[in-house]
Amino acid sequence: MRAELPNDPVRLRSAVEEFLSREAHYVDTRQWDMWLALFEEGAEYWIPSWDSEHEYVSDPHDQVSLMYYPDRTGLEDRVFRIRTERSAASTPLPRTCHLVSNVLVAELPDGMLEVTANWVTHSFRFGASSHFFGRYEYLLARHETSWRIRKKKVLVYNDTIPTVLDIYSV
Repeated sequence: MRAELPNDPVRLRSAVEEFLSREAHYVDTRQWDMWLALFEEGAEYWIPSWDSEHEYVSDPHDQVSLMYYPDRTGLEDRVFRIRTERSAASTPLPRTCHLVSNVLVAELPDGMLEVTANWVTHSFRFGASSHFFGRYEYLLARHETSWRIRKKKVLVYNDTIPTVLDIYSV
Protein backbone atom coordinates (compact mmCIF):
# COMPACT_ATOMS: atom_id res chain seq x y z
CA MET A 1 0.00 0.00 0.00
CA ARG A 2 1.35 3.39 -0.99
CA ALA A 3 1.55 6.08 1.70
CA GLU A 4 -0.60 9.08 1.12
CA LEU A 5 0.85 12.33 -0.11
CA PRO A 6 -0.93 15.54 0.88
CA ASN A 7 -4.07 16.41 -1.10
CA ASP A 8 -4.66 19.72 0.60
CA PRO A 9 -3.05 22.47 -1.58
CA VAL A 10 -1.40 24.18 1.40
CA ARG A 11 0.06 20.95 2.76
CA LEU A 12 1.09 19.86 -0.75
CA ARG A 13 2.96 23.13 -1.35
CA SER A 14 4.63 22.85 2.06
CA ALA A 15 5.74 19.29 1.31
CA VAL A 16 7.15 20.33 -2.08
CA GLU A 17 8.99 23.28 -0.50
CA GLU A 18 10.52 20.86 1.98
CA PHE A 19 11.52 18.55 -0.90
CA LEU A 20 13.24 21.42 -2.78
CA SER A 21 14.94 22.62 0.42
CA ARG A 22 16.22 19.11 1.02
CA GLU A 23 17.65 18.97 -2.50
CA ALA A 24 19.46 22.29 -1.93
CA HIS A 25 20.75 21.08 1.44
CA TYR A 26 22.19 17.92 -0.10
CA VAL A 27 24.12 19.98 -2.66
CA ASP A 28 25.35 22.53 -0.10
CA THR A 29 26.51 19.77 2.25
CA ARG A 30 27.90 17.64 -0.60
CA GLN A 31 25.72 14.66 0.20
CA TRP A 32 25.91 13.60 -3.43
CA ASP A 33 24.37 10.14 -3.07
CA MET A 34 21.35 11.61 -1.28
CA TRP A 35 21.08 14.28 -3.97
CA LEU A 36 21.30 11.75 -6.82
CA ALA A 37 18.65 9.60 -5.12
CA LEU A 38 16.14 12.42 -5.61
CA PHE A 39 16.31 11.85 -9.39
CA GLU A 40 14.67 9.04 -11.32
CA GLU A 41 17.11 7.00 -13.44
CA GLY A 42 15.64 8.52 -16.60
CA ALA A 43 15.56 12.06 -15.20
CA GLU A 44 16.35 14.81 -17.67
CA TYR A 45 18.55 17.67 -16.42
CA TRP A 46 18.79 20.74 -18.60
CA ILE A 47 20.31 24.19 -18.28
CA PRO A 48 19.42 25.96 -21.54
CA SER A 49 21.44 28.85 -22.88
CA TRP A 50 19.88 32.16 -23.87
CA ASP A 51 19.14 32.66 -27.56
CA SER A 52 18.41 36.36 -27.12
CA GLU A 53 17.88 38.81 -24.25
CA HIS A 54 14.48 37.30 -23.37
CA GLU A 55 14.34 33.89 -25.03
CA TYR A 56 16.25 30.77 -24.20
CA VAL A 57 16.83 27.85 -26.57
CA SER A 58 13.97 25.39 -26.82
CA ASP A 59 15.61 22.18 -27.98
CA PRO A 60 18.54 20.67 -26.06
CA HIS A 61 19.22 18.23 -28.92
CA ASP A 62 19.66 20.82 -31.68
CA GLN A 63 20.74 23.98 -29.85
CA VAL A 64 23.53 24.94 -27.48
CA SER A 65 22.84 24.37 -23.79
CA LEU A 66 24.92 25.26 -20.75
CA MET A 67 24.34 21.68 -19.60
CA TYR A 68 22.13 18.84 -20.75
CA TYR A 69 21.86 15.25 -19.55
CA PRO A 70 19.06 13.10 -20.99
CA ASP A 71 19.19 10.81 -17.93
CA ARG A 72 20.74 10.53 -14.49
CA THR A 73 24.00 8.97 -15.72
CA GLY A 74 25.24 12.44 -16.71
CA LEU A 75 24.68 13.68 -13.16
CA GLU A 76 26.36 10.57 -11.77
CA ASP A 77 29.37 11.29 -13.99
CA ARG A 78 29.56 14.90 -12.74
CA VAL A 79 29.44 13.70 -9.14
CA PHE A 80 32.18 11.12 -9.86
CA ARG A 81 34.41 13.82 -11.36
CA ILE A 82 33.79 16.16 -8.42
CA ARG A 83 34.47 13.45 -5.82
CA THR A 84 37.65 12.23 -7.49
CA GLU A 85 38.89 15.76 -8.28
CA ARG A 86 38.91 14.91 -12.00
CA SER A 87 37.18 18.20 -12.59
CA ALA A 88 40.06 20.65 -12.34
CA ALA A 89 37.66 23.56 -12.66
CA SER A 90 35.79 22.35 -9.57
CA THR A 91 38.82 21.76 -7.36
CA PRO A 92 38.53 22.90 -4.68
CA LEU A 93 34.76 23.01 -4.56
CA PRO A 94 33.32 26.35 -3.54
CA ARG A 95 31.24 26.69 -0.41
CA THR A 96 27.67 27.17 -1.60
CA CYS A 97 24.40 28.36 -0.14
CA HIS A 98 21.23 27.71 -2.13
CA LEU A 99 18.08 29.71 -1.42
CA VAL A 100 14.77 28.57 -2.95
CA SER A 101 11.58 30.64 -2.92
CA ASN A 102 8.32 31.48 -4.69
CA VAL A 103 7.42 27.83 -5.07
CA LEU A 104 4.35 27.19 -7.22
CA VAL A 105 2.83 23.73 -7.53
CA ALA A 106 0.35 22.43 -10.10
CA GLU A 107 -0.93 18.89 -9.86
CA LEU A 108 -1.29 17.26 -13.26
CA PRO A 109 -4.11 14.82 -14.13
CA ASP A 110 -1.70 11.87 -14.00
CA GLY A 111 -0.70 12.72 -10.42
CA MET A 112 2.66 14.23 -11.29
CA LEU A 113 3.54 17.71 -10.11
CA GLU A 114 4.66 20.63 -12.22
CA VAL A 115 6.70 22.90 -9.96
CA THR A 116 8.40 26.23 -10.49
CA ALA A 117 10.58 28.10 -8.01
CA ASN A 118 13.05 30.96 -7.95
CA TRP A 119 16.57 30.33 -6.71
CA VAL A 120 19.82 32.03 -5.77
CA THR A 121 23.12 30.29 -5.17
CA HIS A 122 25.88 32.12 -3.35
CA SER A 123 29.37 30.66 -3.76
CA PHE A 124 32.69 31.38 -2.12
CA ARG A 125 36.06 30.15 -3.39
CA PHE A 126 39.59 31.55 -3.52
CA GLY A 127 38.56 34.49 -1.33
CA ALA A 128 35.85 35.69 -3.71
CA SER A 129 32.06 35.51 -3.64
CA SER A 130 29.84 35.02 -6.66
CA HIS A 131 26.22 34.21 -7.25
CA PHE A 132 23.87 32.81 -9.83
CA PHE A 133 20.11 33.20 -9.82
CA GLY A 134 17.13 32.14 -11.88
CA ARG A 135 14.15 29.83 -11.99
CA TYR A 136 13.71 26.08 -11.62
CA GLU A 137 11.12 24.11 -13.51
CA TYR A 138 10.49 20.58 -12.25
CA LEU A 139 8.38 17.62 -13.16
CA LEU A 140 8.04 15.50 -10.02
CA ALA A 141 6.77 11.93 -10.06
CA ARG A 142 5.19 10.27 -7.04
CA HIS A 143 7.53 7.89 -5.23
CA GLU A 144 6.41 6.24 -1.98
CA THR A 145 5.93 9.04 0.57
CA SER A 146 7.63 11.73 -1.49
CA TRP A 147 8.58 12.45 -5.07
CA ARG A 148 11.42 11.91 -7.49
CA ILE A 149 12.62 14.37 -10.06
CA ARG A 150 11.65 13.30 -13.57
CA LYS A 151 12.75 16.55 -15.21
CA LYS A 152 14.64 19.57 -13.97
CA LYS A 153 15.21 22.65 -16.07
CA VAL A 154 17.36 25.40 -14.62
CA LEU A 155 17.08 28.85 -16.15
CA VAL A 156 20.15 30.91 -15.24
CA TYR A 157 19.13 34.57 -15.45
CA ASN A 158 22.66 35.95 -14.99
CA ASP A 159 24.33 33.81 -17.57
CA THR A 160 27.38 36.02 -18.00
CA ILE A 161 29.44 33.51 -16.15
CA PRO A 162 32.39 34.87 -14.16
CA THR A 163 33.42 31.43 -12.97
CA VAL A 164 32.61 27.77 -13.41
CA LEU A 165 28.98 26.77 -13.73
CA ASP A 166 28.33 23.25 -12.53
CA ILE A 167 25.67 21.20 -10.78
CA TYR A 168 26.56 22.76 -7.41
CA SER A 169 26.31 26.33 -8.82
CA VAL A 170 22.63 26.25 -9.64
